[in-house]
Amino acid sequence: MDLLLLEKTLLGLFAAVIVATVISKLRGKRFKLPPGPIPVPVFGNWLQVGDDLNHRNLTDLAKKFGGIFLLRMGQRNLVVVSSPELAKEVLHTQGVEFGSRTRNVVFDIFTGKGQDMVFTVYGEHWRKMRRIMTVPFFTNKVVQQYRYGWESEAASVVEDVKKNPEAARNGIVLRRRLQLMMYNNMYRIMFDRRFDSEEDPLFNKLKALNGERSRLAQSFEYNYGDFIPILRPFLRGYLKICKEVKEKRLKLFKDYFVDERKKLSSPKSTDNEGLKCAIDHILEAQQKGEINEDNVLYIVENINVAAIETTLWSIEWGIAELVNHPEIQRKLRDELDTVLGQGVQITEPDMLKLPYLQAVIKETLRLRMAIPLLVPHMNLHEAKLGGYDIPAESKILVNAWWLANNPANWKNPEEFRPERFLQEEAKVEANGNDFRYLPFGVGRRSCPGIILALPILGITLGRLVQNFELLPPPGQSKIDTSEKGGQFSLHILKHSTIVLKPRSV
Repeated sequence: MDLLLLEKTLLGLFAAVIVATVISKLRGKRFKLPPGPIPVPVFGNWLQVGDDLNHRNLTDLAKKFGGIFLLRMGQRNLVVVSSPELAKEVLHTQGVEFGSRTRNVVFDIFTGKGQDMVFTVYGEHWRKMRRIMTVPFFTNKVVQQYRYGWESEAASVVEDVKKNPEAARNGIVLRRRLQLMMYNNMYRIMFDRRFDSEEDPLFNKLKALNGERSRLAQSFEYNYGDFIPILRPFLRGYLKICKEVKEKRLKLFKDYFVDERKKLSSPKSTDNEGLKCAIDHILEAQQKGEINEDNVLYIVENINVAAIETTLWSIEWGIAELVNHPEIQRKLRDELDTVLGQGVQITEPDMLKLPYLQAVIKETLRLRMAIPLLVPHMNLHEAKLGGYDIPAESKILVNAWWLANNPANWKNPEEFRPERFLQEEAKVEANGNDFRYLPFGVGRRSCPGIILALPILGITLGRLVQNFELLPPPGQSKIDTSEKGGQFSLHILKHSTIVLKPRSV
């Protein structure tokens, strides 16, 4: 960094100290702010709490400061909600007031400053994008249309594993094959396309770019430049890489999928019955002038990340817990064999007849929530929450993992025990009917992907347990379930090797 830039940075820091001190005093008189650690000028609480604002660290702060607390992260106000009552206020009662999204310097790049659906502010653009995405992606009709494809992809996984003798001997990293399955599940819906194998060059290019996007976006490394704008010059290299990855991804989506689909589509508009896949519907909305080409590409961007990766993480967690709890695996297998009959493969409609499978899925989503803090909310204007004043444009995090793992609200929450959803919590569903359990959020900005995720989870876990005994590698009693958290995510740290011993039925 040259001397001129250093001089400007130091002058900016000095000016920010003065401004922050004055604003802090004025705010202290004007607002009744939530409790929290005492901030220092410029840095706020950043030096005290650090970059790693994961669900467990925020839980520790909630135990100290209560169900709502405030962190001042540089120039950003971060409000953390950790009680069911306040979660209801944010997500439901005051769903409009807290219905916007806060982004950051990296997500601004990957979403074109909110041209997508997930990270746009609450308003007309969000309503339009949600409406356009709902029909081709998030309805029961879509589930019924594509569930045969999901069942076929799960059957292909089973056959490929059976053909691999190493799977039954020393084990394989099953996640790699499941990743191909998830891409095929969603690319069938989006583009009526699938990839033939893990060696497919286009699949590998797509997977690599999506993986790099996730790594860059989920990292805590760039927080300092996001919290304190005058430090952003130090992020130039990081943001340059983000822009390059973004441009490569959008070009790949456009050249290999969107444009290819345009060539196959009829130039005349069709009714919904004639649409073969989701992108046809979305391109029709573009032709009508409802959205532009960038919006089309950012919809594809959202599905690549929000639908594929999160569902894959949940499948991986579910498998890990079944491997580490063989008695639960046996109970699930017994239910499948008894209800469906040995050798009769599970299909999507069967899930209604399989309460223990549903309980296993619910318990996986409770203990190993893929998005433990949900996607952050934001209030565009000053608001009230829990008797406190919330400054405009505050970032609101709902610690949904702690809501679902607080021993004050759950019996022995640290245990993986599906039976809780058949016994004391039998009425609790994943759709947000209980504010202690919000794996997909609830309200206006809830995750609409619940309608796809639950059947895909059920079909995949069910088929694996029906056809294999899932075991840790030779010489191990369990597999490692250490967590890796990010800006929003919670996934398993190590993609474990597991043994899949075919059942003789």
